[in-house]
Amino acid sequence: MQGKKIYFAVILCVLLAVGFLTTSFVSFYVARESLEEQVSESTLPLTSDNIYSEIQRDLLQPIFISSLMAHDTFVRDWALSGESDEQRIIKYLNEIQSRYDTITAYYISDKTRNYYHPSGVIKQITEDDPADGWYFRARDAKKPYEINIDHDTVDRSRLSIFINYQVSDYDGNVIGITGVGLSVNSVTNLIETYQNRYGRTIYFVDTEGHVTLRGSGFGNAENLYERPGMRNLATQILTSPGASISYSEDGHTYFVNSRLVSEFGWLLIVEQSDLSSNNRLQNTLFVNIGISLLITVIVGLIAYLTVRNYQNRLEELASRDKLTGSLNRQVFDMVFDQTTKSSRRQKSPLSVMCFDLDGFKAINDTYGHPGGDAVLREVLTSIRTHVRESDLICRWGGDEFVVMFPDTNRQDALTKARELADHIREAPVRFGRDKILITISAGVTEYRDGEDLDTLMSRVDNALYTAKASGRDHISLA
Repeated sequence: MQGKKIYFAVILCVLLAVGFLTTSFVSFYVARESLEEQVSESTLPLTSDNIYSEIQRDLLQPIFISSLMAHDTFVRDWALSGESDEQRIIKYLNEIQSRYDTITAYYISDKTRNYYHPSGVIKQITEDDPADGWYFRARDAKKPYEINIDHDTVDRSRLSIFINYQVSDYDGNVIGITGVGLSVNSVTNLIETYQNRYGRTIYFVDTEGHVTLRGSGFGNAENLYERPGMRNLATQILTSPGASISYSEDGHTYFVNSRLVSEFGWLLIVEQSDLSSNNRLQNTLFVNIGISLLITVIVGLIAYLTVRNYQNRLEELASRDKLTGSLNRQVFDMVFDQTTKSSRRQKSPLSVMCFDLDGFKAINDTYGHPGGDAVLREVLTSIRTHVRESDLICRWGGDEFVVMFPDTNRQDALTKARELADHIREAPVRFGRDKILITISAGVTEYRDGEDLDTLMSRVDNALYTAKASGRDHISLA
């Protein structure tokens, strides 16, 4: 029976665990799919829009400054007047650099080819110098400005972003190039700020797929086609600005959103990996599994204890007399076999006392069955109070009871029977306002080796009959 209880608890735990785990894993995969869909269709495009707006504020300001310089009548008039008094343009460039916190400001005259800088005229542009190729490209371009990443003319060790803007006379003829420069490091710091704020990978590529600016975590690839996971999608990204795609690399999914920054002619690429979201979902999954297993163990334990207690209760109801709590006759048969085997094995004496209540029929007639029941309960309570825990009490029938005394010979059992009779006699049972005086008559005998229960009970019954024939409140030894 013990094995069946454990088996029931284990089966219940297995069913609960399977149910909890199935629910947890299904919820995990549904949540992951929903999260990926949300990132691809909503979160990432929105983040890309926010970053694009901030780029317009932070990175397009130099274009605006260069445009103001190119259309400034002072610059035009000074150049058209023959570039007299160089200090005037130098002072102007120095104020632009100071006011807008750029790393440089410059004006190159197409007439004199002088390179004006806040520190003075630093050189003359020539077509023979490859380092000056940018000037002629910007001068002859159809667009009024271009963005160029190059080494600073003053400090060749410093890589800068230059906005080269055409300066035209009042007839629309190009008379020079003006602009400002930004440090690549400062722009990269802006990208780092965006990445930390939004938790995404951010970089820029030109229309050929060359990486122009990048933040940390991007890697060493110089071109989109050099990135293993993105290689097959690079063309789609470059030809479809504003696209939202995803690709897989090293077991992870990467979501990509692109935006064309028309002022730069670059693509803003914003990437997000499923790694962080998967980690959160996996942590949640592990927590759910842990809680589920804990609940499963608790429920299994409660089920086991409930079944055990219920079974013990059923066994107790089946083995004991409901009124007095004594063993019933069927159980006494089994207990008798076990006790006699133990007595023979240990070669110890075993005695039995059989008693009933004197005049119990008159008590029932006088006080009714409630009174008789109250007497039986009180008498058996008194008996249990004054016997050992190892002594066994059985209701044999009606008001007749049997007490078995292990490890007790007939004389000691007789003494114990007299003590019990004295306790019962000296403790009247209170029923309502009445006190009912109770006495018992009993027979006592000692078990004989090899004797069966019927034979033993026959001898102790004869002793009880002898006691009752001798009058009330008498003990007889068989």
